[in-house]
Amino acid sequence: MSDNRFLLPDSAVPEQWYNIQADMKTLPPPPLHPVTREPVGPEALAPIFPMELIQQEMTRERWIPIPDPVRDILRLWRPTPLVRARRLEQALDTPAHIYYKNEGISPAGSHKANTAVAQVYYNKKEGTRRISTETGAGQWGSALSMACNFFGLECKVYMVKVSYHQKPYRRSLMQLWGANVTASPSEETAAGRAVLAKDPDSPGSLGMAISEAVEDAVSRDDTKYSLGSVLNHVLLHQTVIGLEAQKQFELADDYPDVVIGCAGGGSNFAGLAFPFVKEKLAGRKLRIVAVEPTACPTLTRGVFSYDFGDVAQMTPLLAMYTLGHDFVPSGIHAGGLRYHGMASLVSQLYKDELIEARAYAQNPVFAAAELFAKTEGVVPAPETAHAVRAAIDEALRCKEAGRRETIVFNFSGHGHFDLTAYDAYLAGKLEDLEYPEEKLQESLQSLKAL
Repeated sequence: MSDNRFLLPDSAVPEQWYNIQADMKTLPPPPLHPVTREPVGPEALAPIFPMELIQQEMTRERWIPIPDPVRDILRLWRPTPLVRARRLEQALDTPAHIYYKNEGISPAGSHKANTAVAQVYYNKKEGTRRISTETGAGQWGSALSMACNFFGLECKVYMVKVSYHQKPYRRSLMQLWGANVTASPSEETAAGRAVLAKDPDSPGSLGMAISEAVEDAVSRDDTKYSLGSVLNHVLLHQTVIGLEAQKQFELADDYPDVVIGCAGGGSNFAGLAFPFVKEKLAGRKLRIVAVEPTACPTLTRGVFSYDFGDVAQMTPLLAMYTLGHDFVPSGIHAGGLRYHGMASLVSQLYKDELIEARAYAQNPVFAAAELFAKTEGVVPAPETAHAVRAAIDEALRCKEAGRRETIVFNFSGHGHFDLTAYDAYLAGKLEDLEYPEEKLQESLQSLKAL
């Protein structure tokens, strides 16, 4: 074992997922039916999800077995390395220990494959032939396309239009794995046509793309819908990240004081953080930080409320921190962090002050990514770069205070397909966007009726 990379054997891929609902003192309010406003039961979700995923969404069992066919595929890249960023520490001249869990080594390039494989497995088991989904930056769409290819299912992806054009190689990757990819909003669905009628030049949003994907699923008997973040079962599948990290810290003879993850819908943050939240709930002292963009400040400026997950109001109402389902974010390059709402479980933890949140603008985020690439040799995705920025700031705080703390962040995806964004940064063309207060209040107006 080196002093930099802490590795586990293939056999150490977790055999169970960790369900934080078993340990939370306060659970978020239940999802509500979009029409009746009554709590949603399994029957209401059955048209879009297979029953085993619905059961995982609602259960309070602490440990959920991972099926062997899922573990077999996860072992293609898992367990992922826990890496000590010593060269970054030296560049910062900090006494802090900085580690990152490198999810960028998956075939799809990000953490999203952890849940994609599980979701497609359960769909295949129930007889689903085709899956529809949305994607922002393309990481989720890539992961689901790969998983559908492994299990022999068709995959339809509605990709947020601004990212469709910003990130053509992620689109190519999805198509290479056999997916059919459409820029959203599109003319293919009633939801897309309604958006384009109001704004023919709409850049799209995850809320719009979700509406199109859900409409696609409910209009066909052979199709189910799959979501890459936000829902309980998605966060559950990602906990393999934190469970592995805990074993790896034993190998390193270390333990984090600060756990960091970027947060759009909440899945990669939860994947690393939730097993550590379990320890915090049991009395261990540590800080857990979710990081988001100033252009889409869901936790730091949103409100805790029931809201729809999509623009067309087809999804159940979820209790979450939200900017309003009509929110249309600026076209920042961190497309995976441009969602108007935060996962209910993450939102409840933030409301209960068990986790912290902070927001950054694009230029300081890309500056952190540049330093990380120059010291560690790995180019972060723009989403990952938000976590890098926070880790650097925490390390600088330790330097100023003369304290040796251990910091770990989730390296949720690599930036190999994001070089257009880096071109803009290196040319000085990135804008530091903050969502205007008047626009935020306008988007929050939709919540008053709820």
